[in-house]
Amino acid sequence: MGFRIDPHVHSFFSGDGSSSPESLIASAKRKGLHGFALTDHNTCDGCRYLRDRGALREDGEPVEGFLVIPGVEVSTAEGHLLCLGVWLPNGLKGTPAAEVIEMVKSQGGIAIPAHPYDRTRAGIRETVLQTLNMDGLEVFNAATALKRHNDSALEYAKSRSLPMTAGSDAHHCGAIGQSYTVFPAEKLSTPAILASLSQGTELHCKRLNFRQSLRKTLQNWFRIRKKHTY
Repeated sequence: MGFRIDPHVHSFFSGDGSSSPESLIASAKRKGLHGFALTDHNTCDGCRYLRDRGALREDGEPVEGFLVIPGVEVSTAEGHLLCLGVWLPNGLKGTPAAEVIEMVKSQGGIAIPAHPYDRTRAGIRETVLQTLNMDGLEVFNAATALKRHNDSALEYAKSRSLPMTAGSDAHHCGAIGQSYTVFPAEKLSTPAILASLSQGTELHCKRLNFRQSLRKTLQNWFRIRKKHTY
């Protein structure tokens, strides 16, 4: 069975995010997703917030048939890295990507460079990718403006036979699920979803529409709302 998961989602615990974790869950359910990974920038505060409210389980099981995978998007020294299935400490910004990947693997998680060819959004460059022991590659990011950046990521993943993901990079609840990945897991749980990545995924690839893209850009530029902490 395939499970529709958006592996790249931000809440208002990211400095440029605007939606609460609860509103992300509600929107994802309305759109028919089975779950998403909460990957706020350089913090797991949103994951801890959901855990303490009973919407995310540390044992990796879903809550009322819906799965939130704990994660974080770390701004490593070389670029952005999605870390899924882990509870990393805050404050890793600027840490070398190879070191972060070691931390992720020590917790049984997976590490996936985000939008690697997008030079305007801190993608990890190909010369660095060649050196990393990563678990897969984000080959479609719905917020990437230029098609060629996603195309380059796809070609690179094929050249190394890397597992592939597509994600919305949603920073507000309206954009969640715009793109997502279908994982061929036998059950809906964090361990099963992560383990199934290497078995081959199905990608649902759709770019953010103009309104969604404009909203994300303005939030990133002006950051009107105060970043939440927990």
